[in-house]
Amino acid sequence: MQAGTTIVDNTGRIVRERRVSDADRRRTTLRTFLQSGFTPRRRGGRRADEHHLPIDWHEPYLLFLALTILLLNVADAFLTLTLLTVGAREANPVIAFVLDEYPKLFAVTKMGLTGAGVLVLVAVARARLFNVMRVGSLLHAVLAGYTALIAYEWWLLRSVL
Repeated sequence: MQAGTTIVDNTGRIVRERRVSDADRRRTTLRTFLQSGFTPRRRGGRRADEHHLPIDWHEPYLLFLALTILLLNVADAFLTLTLLTVGAREANPVIAFVLDEYPKLFAVTKMGLTGAGVLVLVAVARARLFNVMRVGSLLHAVLAGYTALIAYEWWLLRSVL
């Protein structure tokens, strides 16, 4: 439909269409993603059944969870490198490959993979996983897993040194 097209409204009156169809303001673009990251507006769905859809404002506790996971990831990288110097080996096959073939990319790969995963989990934190639980709950599980991993690596390091 083009601007100025004549249409008939619900009451039967003839009116001129003022909208231009090729400029749909509801389209999601990279600008939309970036702008909503700095100036969030939607804190919930528009309708009652939309409470699980992604929005552009997230609960503050998700920032705490994401930052804590990323800091534990840094601690894991340092502990991993320390343990590797005393004879341990990497259990993660992807990271082990990177360590063997491209050791200078170890930190970038480790931080990048974890950061991307955390970013995706935060972005879809309100969605439901298999209609059982919210995806945001996975961040709690990842945090618990990293905490257990750091404790285990610390125990290994104390027993070796």
